Amino acid sequence: MRILSVTELSEKIKSRLEEDPSLLNVWVKGEISNLRTGASGHLYFTLKDRTASIRVVLFRSRAGAVTFALANGAAVVVRGSIGFYERDGTCQLHAAEVFQDGIGAVHQDLARLWQQLGREGLFDPARKKPLPRFPSRIGIVTSPYGAALRDILRVLKERWPAVEVVLAPVTVQGEVAPLVIAGALRALDTPRMVDVIIIGRGGGTAEELAPFNTEVVARAIHACRVPVVAAVGHETDRTIADMVADARAATPSHAAAMVVPDQKEIARQVRSLATGLVRAMNRYLASSRQQVQMVLASRVFLNPVRIIVGARSEWVASLGGHLTGALTGRLHNKTYELESLAGRLDVLSPLKTLARGYSICTLAGTDKVIREAAQIKPGDLLNIIFYQGRAVCRVERKESGEIGDDS
Repeated sequence: MRILSVTELSEKIKSRLEEDPSLLNVWVKGEISNLRTGASGHLYFTLKDRTASIRVVLFRSRAGAVTFALANGAAVVVRGSIGFYERDGTCQLHAAEVFQDGIGAVHQDLARLWQQLGREGLFDPARKKPLPRFPSRIGIVTSPYGAALRDILRVLKERWPAVEVVLAPVTVQGEVAPLVIAGALRALDTPRMVDVIIIGRGGGTAEELAPFNTEVVARAIHACRVPVVAAVGHETDRTIADMVADARAATPSHAAAMVVPDQKEIARQVRSLATGLVRAMNRYLASSRQQVQMVLASRVFLNPVRIIVGARSEWVASLGGHLTGALTGRLHNKTYELESLAGRLDVLSPLKTLARGYSICTLAGTDKVIREAAQIKPGDLLNIIFYQGRAVCRVERKESGEIGDDS
């Protein structure tokens, strides 16, 4: 048994295919997709039907003979020969002529699905749910092996490291991909599981993006209670999933940036708010200090009595006059009363009685006033008080009876 190298095997395949008479001039009917123009001017596209596809190259020398504009979704008939591209190990059709054949069946099916979902309102912007400002947990539906997941995780770590990630790994192409993707969405859309979901993959051909153009995936996205961000392909790709999702990102990296804030920007905003708050407080304090200084410097505080009384000086003067008159009259009345009482007291004064020749007699050594002879006996010492002066006398004898009684 001879072991072949890859090159030898590729040469055998190429020789067998390119020398088969039945493959030197074939007519193939299908639908154009993934149309692009190479730097050399050659046209490259995929010719497909509902179950199979083949790559086609239309060299620049032949492209000028095409009488209509090639476009994705166009149904065409291609005449050419089968070739084998050793570097990629792929079989391709070298087109000699391309004829228009209407709109392809795959394109028609996709167009009908777009129209149906549009009529049902699945693309309605009014139904889009807002993205949370600060999500704590993010669900991701994508391949665990693709670059899309690495890009998403890198951006999330750079922008908001505190966020948690829940990965629902899926296959993103092939016949089973739509059902797997729809199941992953339902699994993440359970209460308190995640705050937002990113669904997507890296770029690819129309065939590779086909699962995201299916009805089952579209309805699964639409049924989600949490917001869904679609990041399918690159900026130029647009799928039904992009249209149904609550937000569309140009790339998986862009999707990650959409669902979390930038910690650096948040920090900058916090510093700006803090600075603004300090400035506002300083302005308020400066304004309040200025108002207090103005009040303290006002005339009311410098001379409050003058300001308060000055405005009603006439009224105050009038009150002063009335008060003075009232006090003067009352003083005059009280002076008259005092003089009257003094006169009465003067009449009753003992000194007045003494001045008329009377005297006051008290027993020596006591303050007892002697009013009648019966209070004394011979030999007692008496104090005699006159109007002017006093004398001490001894009783030689006493006589009883009232003054004027001669008996």
